Order: sequence, then C-alpha cells, then structure tokens
Amino acid sequence: MDLTGKVALVTGGAGGIGAATARRLAKLGAKVVIVDLDEAGAVRTAAELNGLAIAGDVTDPETMPAAVKQIEEELGRLDVVHLNAGLGGGQKGLDDALDVARYRRLVGVNVDHVVYGTCAAVPALRRAGGGQIVITASLAGLAAMPNDPLYTLTKHAVVGYARAAGAALAKDNITVTALCPGFVDTLLLGQAKEEFDAVAFPLLTPEDIAEALQSVLTDGNPGEAWIIQPGGQAGPYKFRGVPGAAGQVPPDVQLGRV
Repeated sequence: MDLTGKVALVTGGAGGIGAATARRLAKLGAKVVIVDLDEAGAVRTAAELNGLAIAGDVTDPETMPAAVKQIEEELGRLDVVHLNAGLGGGQKGLDDALDVARYRRLVGVNVDHVVYGTCAAVPALRRAGGGQIVITASLAGLAAMPNDPLYTLTKHAVVGYARAAGAALAKDNITVTALCPGFVDTLLLGQAKEEFDAVAFPLLTPEDIAEALQSVLTDGNPGEAWIIQPGGQAGPYKFRGVPGAAGQVPPDVQLGRV
C-alpha cells in the first residue's frame, strides 16, 4: 500500500511495538507523529523517521485532543491512528491487597487513552474524508489470562469497544479494528521474558505486529479483531453470534454476520 501524502499518529511510539509500526508507516510513505510520555524516546524515533514528536500522558483527557489539533495545524490532516500505548497489569486484583493507584493507571493507559484517542481523532478523520483507527489489544482481549485478570479486563474492554466503534463509524468511511497479538518480545514482558526463554516459548517480535498492522490497513474490515501468533498468518477472529429469543440465533450484533 502507498501512504504517500497521508499522516499517521502512533501512541506509545517511543519504543517496542509503537516504534516498529511507526517505522512501517513511514516506510509506506506516511508522515508519522509519535505521542509518548517518554519525550526523549519520542523525539528519537520521530527524528529517525523525519516525523513529529509530541510528549504527553495519554491518560490525560487533554493530551489526545491537543495532539490532533497540533497535527492538523502543522501537517494539515490525519489519516491513520494507531492507539498502541499500553501497560501490563502487574497485580491480580482479586483481594483487598489491590493497589488502587496502579489499577487506575492501568485502566487509564489501556482503556481511557483508547477512548480519548478515538474521540479526538474521529472529527479529524471525517475532515480528511475517512481513515483508519487501529487499537493494540491482546489475545487477553479474546481469552482469559488467570495470572493477570486486570490486564484481561482492560483488553476485553478494548476489543468490545473496537467492535462497536467499528460498526458505528463505518458509515463515515472510518475503519476501526483491533490487533490481538500473543506474547511480544518487548519490555512489557518484564521478568516473564526469562521464563519464556527458559522453555524456548516462541515470542512475537514488534516487527511481526508492524506487518500485521499493514495487513489490517489493507484488508481489515470495521470492527474486526485480528489474531497474531508466532508462525501463523494474522487474520480476523471469528466471533460467534449470541442466542436470541426462543432459541433463535440472530446475526452477529457486531456487523450483521455470524
């Protein structure tokens, strides 16, 4: 695909998955904007790509609207948005030992930022005649992770939001999709990286996610959640329809198909 003349926004683009997708978008011809709390990292990645760096905390409801405003003022338009910033849970959240501050931070980055980013981007995408929003979710958005229920909670929320937003915004020529990768070799793994290495557990690379992002931008449909696993081809998850009244099974509530 050719993104020449297009402008792409990537949150959490200072490193890891975000930096890899930013590089892929730039390679495809887009002018890339990096939004990250890590100002030095954002500047470094943006400079590499001849892009724009914006420092900011994505959990602040003012950050994404301000970023989109700056992008339109300086670059004239917005076409692709990758809402990628994310945190690991770090606690189970199953008893009175809950660290409320850490929990609120987790929800702020993994859920609130997706809502803030979408709400800020949609008017700009409409002004550009349409565009695409891709949200980094996780396999934990499709299946339970008993060792990290709070992370599972946030990623299930993100997948549900992407499915509903995809259906709602399709009429505006705005495609919303979610990426649901398995374990990716980034700093987010923390100490678990040693455990995976010890048993030769296959991990995805950030570049695998960047490749999947390109596939979603090319072939994705509104509301899809794409699974990405090592050695496999990324593709949309097939959701089942829900039972209807008197045992009738209606079309999938997401997009009118099962």
